[in-house]
Amino acid sequence: MSVNIQIDSPIEYLKGVGPIKGALLKKHLNVQVVSDLLNYFPFRYVDKSVFSKVKDIYISTEYILLKCKISAISEEGQGRQKRLVALAEDETGVVELIWFQGANWLLQLLQVGQDYMIYGKVNFVKGRISIAHPELDLIRDPNNLKAQLGYQAVYSSTESLTAKGLGSKGIGQIIQNLFQYIHHSQIEEILPQYIIDKFQLIPRYDAFKKIHLPKSELDIIYAKNRLKFDELFAIQMKMFLSKIKRQRQSKGYLFIQLGDYFNDFYKNYMPFPLTQAQQRVIKEIHHDMHSSYQMNRLLQGDVGSGKTIVSFLIMLIAIGNGYQACIMAPTEVLATQHYQTISGYCEKIGLKTCLLTSQVKSKVRQNILNELASGEIHIAIGTHALIEDPIVFHNLGLCVVDEQHRFGVEQRAKLWKKAKNGNPHVLVMTATPIPRTLAMTLYGDLDVSIIDELPPNRKEIKTMHLKDIQRMQLYNFMKEQIEQGRQIYFVFPLIAESEKLDIENLTLGYEKLLQYFPLPKYRVSIVHGKMKSASKESEMQLFVSGSSNIMVATTVIEVGVNVPNASVMVIENAERFGLSQLHQLRGRVGRGADQSYCVLMTGNKVSLDALKRIETMVATNDGFKIAEADLEMRGPGDLDGTKQSGLIQLNIADIQEDNKILVAARNLAEAILNKDPELSNPLNIRLRNQYIDEEDNSWAKIG
Repeated sequence: MSVNIQIDSPIEYLKGVGPIKGALLKKHLNVQVVSDLLNYFPFRYVDKSVFSKVKDIYISTEYILLKCKISAISEEGQGRQKRLVALAEDETGVVELIWFQGANWLLQLLQVGQDYMIYGKVNFVKGRISIAHPELDLIRDPNNLKAQLGYQAVYSSTESLTAKGLGSKGIGQIIQNLFQYIHHSQIEEILPQYIIDKFQLIPRYDAFKKIHLPKSELDIIYAKNRLKFDELFAIQMKMFLSKIKRQRQSKGYLFIQLGDYFNDFYKNYMPFPLTQAQQRVIKEIHHDMHSSYQMNRLLQGDVGSGKTIVSFLIMLIAIGNGYQACIMAPTEVLATQHYQTISGYCEKIGLKTCLLTSQVKSKVRQNILNELASGEIHIAIGTHALIEDPIVFHNLGLCVVDEQHRFGVEQRAKLWKKAKNGNPHVLVMTATPIPRTLAMTLYGDLDVSIIDELPPNRKEIKTMHLKDIQRMQLYNFMKEQIEQGRQIYFVFPLIAESEKLDIENLTLGYEKLLQYFPLPKYRVSIVHGKMKSASKESEMQLFVSGSSNIMVATTVIEVGVNVPNASVMVIENAERFGLSQLHQLRGRVGRGADQSYCVLMTGNKVSLDALKRIETMVATNDGFKIAEADLEMRGPGDLDGTKQSGLIQLNIADIQEDNKILVAARNLAEAILNKDPELSNPLNIRLRNQYIDEEDNSWAKIG
């Protein structure tokens, strides 16, 4: 009985699959239906387009394709050492083929005197050329070898799949069978013809066929270009449509004037002059706030670039227009730091602030809730405690979310819903510089402002790499800095998987420092997450007040601690940190007018990857250059702070490699939707079918 295979047919219906293999493909590869298999792309290709001769094999040869006759077969060795050996020869020489497994099965298949296509990795054993576990294909028709030559796709698999005949070759065979049933009409074209012509893209069906069953390298290039463009264009279309929809549905409060509070503070109480970049960003944000749309803007700024003062000035605009503002931070340390800074500013101009974290209890908490509801409090600063149910704002007009990647979409949505009668403006901030290509993919539906300039009085932090063997050099340097009145951070890594061991290392490191920096001449504080809050706060205050010279800590100080007199950052086991985290930690110093230093301590031997990270840190202080290097080394899915790039599950495109395609796709999507936001032009009917009629995503509006 012939089966009518469609693109959405369950995978087990396909020839060569069946219920058992189908269940395995679903479990291990999440291949549920035929279209999932079409989108299970090869990760590399084997060039089987040209035969070599045995005489062409050199010591440098890695893989080779031969056309040889099997001249002899024998079993050698005993027990575990047993192996099957076949001699394969052409007119120029002999190669030894060896199998350590499957001897009985192969003995039945191999035929002496027959010609085979042989492909595999070349080894030299005792002067003989050998190939272990080669791929073998019987040459069926010597006069028509073209049908068996070409590029062979290689697919990712697992041991358990391979054991059931679903290794790379097995998957490839099923995909070959698939194209006996799937035809042009079943893979609909999703792009208008004018886009296909403009970018010289091959048809979508051809792209799928060529990526799985290429005849040449050109086939692979054309197929990848088409499928990568489709993927990146789809992301950009969805983001721009989401932005258009949000602007239409989410009318924002009108903040027409800067207001008296802004003007008073700006003229009389600014702690330092704003940089040109800060002034530009404030204008961009205010432009959003006095349009009729709800603002959803991402504020990027390197460590120390002055995002906090910018966000405070924006909050003053909201208050000057009769609304409340709030700022939500991911940790109590950072929330407290914001509160200390912002409440100090607010006292000067007669505004009331509050700090709301899990540590704020009972009567104090109830007073805060009452004053938020009545509008007596102008600015609320807190952690996720701000989004708890009992909290009601009188008239929330602006939400600032700091280090926004640390909050889930649902948490941000809850904060947004605290506004009673409309949509508060949303400003999300990050101190993790995001490369432009990644920003336009991750945050393409947000407007982006970048503070790309540091305050003029900031001296560049000098970064150096020292190894364990140079530890006395480090201690002498620390003593010199303390003699000059400076303070020092001494940071140890803390990783969840090895938390207990890391705390022990920190404690040992602390005790070792006490030997070299003893009381009463020196004072060393210690802070880590396992300490009681009161002890932690006490130790932190000793350092903040200048009473202790050195603060030994885990990465609890990564955000939130601002001690201008701390001019040295020592990072222990620096090879264990990612680039982004190293850069964030370094940013804790360099806050004052003195020359600051960052010392990266590593073992005497470090891996090449770790060394590359250390060298990047020593070479530059530019957060965006560091972020670009991080993206290049580790890929977007693993960048610190962008782990929710699950928002963009890229199947074939690569943000770094395919930057040109990404930019072209973005520019095109923007141009199309600027001209035809409804996609009502008949030329765009395929795009309308693809994007406008999709099921609504209720979270798409949340910044």
